[in-house]
Amino acid sequence: MKERFSNKGSLAGTAVVVKHTGSHYLLSRLPEWDPFVAVVRGKLRLKGSVSTNPIAVGDVVDYVGDATGSYTITTIHDRRNCIVRKSQNLSRQNHVIAANIDRVFLTITLRDPEVKLQFVDRFLVTCEAYGVPVTILLNKADLYRGEESGEGALADEDLAQMAAGFIQIYRNAGYEVMETSVKTGFNISRLKEMCKDRVVLFSGQSGVGKSSLVNALDPSLNLKTAEISQAHLQGRHTTTFYQMHPLSCGGFVVDTPGIRGFGLVDFGKEELSNYFPEMLRVEDNCRFVPCTHTHEPGCAVKAAVEAGEISPLRYSSYLSMLEDDGKYREGEE
Repeated sequence: MKERFSNKGSLAGTAVVVKHTGSHYLLSRLPEWDPFVAVVRGKLRLKGSVSTNPIAVGDVVDYVGDATGSYTITTIHDRRNCIVRKSQNLSRQNHVIAANIDRVFLTITLRDPEVKLQFVDRFLVTCEAYGVPVTILLNKADLYRGEESGEGALADEDLAQMAAGFIQIYRNAGYEVMETSVKTGFNISRLKEMCKDRVVLFSGQSGVGKSSLVNALDPSLNLKTAEISQAHLQGRHTTTFYQMHPLSCGGFVVDTPGIRGFGLVDFGKEELSNYFPEMLRVEDNCRFVPCTHTHEPGCAVKAAVEAGEISPLRYSSYLSMLEDDGKYREGEE
């Protein structure tokens, strides 16, 4: 991305939003890393947007600069994809986590903090709906690989069985699941290769080790990390803003605040199953079209659940989303 002179003689160019801190934005002309501050004057909105943040990290924008070195964002380019969730106040607005992402690494742990499958499934549905490739990282694998013990900790065998069950559910659904450990370095080299020359995003609940994983990819970043709260067995947030960082191995990573819950932007009941890959594979065999896979006779999805071809836990998450009454916990920690 290069600068040019506009018709009025001011400096103009195209860049990517790499940080948003309230009224100011940090831009960089990727793949060069040369961050500079820009502002928005007036109301700049995406066409048809109902977002609380019309400009998000990862957005490609046009800007103009003047002789004083001040820069103003003038245009937002169309997004290739984005990660979006319902805003915290449960209004009809949504909040864009990041845009134009090559891959999301949804990071979870089996305990400290305990994985919440509804959170996982809601996040995956959003990735499917908005065209974002996703890999699930089962982090802190050292906890069940015989490298941690202590009073109150689950036996390695018990935790290993939980891990095997989780992996089976999501691999059968069609997702890539990769075990990782910062403590032992397990799969960190592979993860680094997956990030190379791409824009990637790490997301998940607080305490799952997102920042620690990013630090393992590039120790020079030295992102803040925090211990798990033993009182509540959940993480304390360490990332305050959505922010992109360059990786020494090539590429860029977006670190995000921990998310407690993930509210879905409105989906029609007839389309929700399209974002469950395992349901999408069989729903053409349903007797009725459209089919909500709840009460209809001759439903291929319900038959697949009964036959063990679709996880009952995933199907339960699907039913929960259909009946979503807004009580699912929202917000960032």
